[in-house]
Amino acid sequence: MAVIRDLNKDKMDVVEGSYAVAHSVKVCKPNVISAYPITPQTHIVEDLSQFIADGEIPNCEYINVESEFSALSALVGSSAVGARCYSATTSQGLELMHEVLFNVSGMRLPIVMTIANRAVSAPINIWNDQQDSISQRDTGWIQLYAEDLQEASDMHAQAYKIAEDKDVMLPVMACMDGFILSHVYEPLVLLEQDLVDEYLPPYEPEYKLDPKNPMTFGSFADPECYTEFRYLQQKAMDNALGKVEEAANDFYKTFGRYYGGLIDEYETEDAEIILMAMGSVIGTIKETIDKLRAKGVKVGLLKVRAFRPFPVEAIRNAIKNAKVVVAIDKNISLGLNEGALFTETKASLYNTSIDVPVIGRMIGHGGRDIPLSTIEKIIDDAVNVMKSGISVESQYADLKEELL
Repeated sequence: MAVIRDLNKDKMDVVEGSYAVAHSVKVCKPNVISAYPITPQTHIVEDLSQFIADGEIPNCEYINVESEFSALSALVGSSAVGARCYSATTSQGLELMHEVLFNVSGMRLPIVMTIANRAVSAPINIWNDQQDSISQRDTGWIQLYAEDLQEASDMHAQAYKIAEDKDVMLPVMACMDGFILSHVYEPLVLLEQDLVDEYLPPYEPEYKLDPKNPMTFGSFADPECYTEFRYLQQKAMDNALGKVEEAANDFYKTFGRYYGGLIDEYETEDAEIILMAMGSVIGTIKETIDKLRAKGVKVGLLKVRAFRPFPVEAIRNAIKNAKVVVAIDKNISLGLNEGALFTETKASLYNTSIDVPVIGRMIGHGGRDIPLSTIEKIIDDAVNVMKSGISVESQYADLKEELL
């Protein structure tokens, strides 16, 4: 099922992306919100603080903390006693949380956190790429990536539904490109409280800290049992594959909007070339595809919405009939010289009967603009691969040689 937007114009508001996310969190009725400001996520928690001050989020504690490490640490205790929890961060703030990210997942705490994706220093840069969240891919958090503001808004209700499912119980990063989505003003439909109440049940954890029923969270694990903890986390990630799809389908039934579950496809039915990407660059790619298809170029798009858990089978099925696949990344694995989506897509095809060349292109680092011409160049490279079979596997598509 392709993207479906049932947008009643009479219900649309023009708001900033951060406000839309804050509103979505509000109607999910969190019990604890922790906040530490860092650009470009600050407006989200500012708006939430105003909602609480105005009495619009009942039974919610707002905690100002001294660092991002503390922001997530405060939620560990709050979630462990059964509270629905939320925070937001970006870039260096997310990296400062690194140790606690493992604790949250290992303790199976279903915290939802918005990541307003931003480049990581040094050199200092406040603009968008996806290096920050991709750097945390092995911490045990589910990672979802939004294409546009309406999806970023709607994603948060789905994130709580996935995280709190008793077969999952893992935290979720709802990732949206910083500034490009967090600070843009667009018309969208804000989540309605009555429909969210219908879609998202109250959080009732099976296990929580309670003096009347003592138990231990995050206890010591010696070599005799540590492996099994990790195994069970992976099983929960496996379960999440189906739950991400289920949450997206249930959201469609309730709200009439669908963005894909694990993935979504655009013009792939007869595509010889398939571009793969995550986040707001999807819009630019779709526009380029429309332009080139009018000229007879058979190119399509595979939007990867869930990077963790990585949707191996869904990707295999989507690209198996292509002649060339291009994985487009706004991140880099230094020392390997390729992006994470490229690396993992190649790995997903290992030891299968699918014989399609996969090439990688890295773009948009540090917020560098991504015009249609950049995507057209990437597609030209793919056409050359299709004709000659020769290509550099992974490279920057927008490198300025004069600056080297």
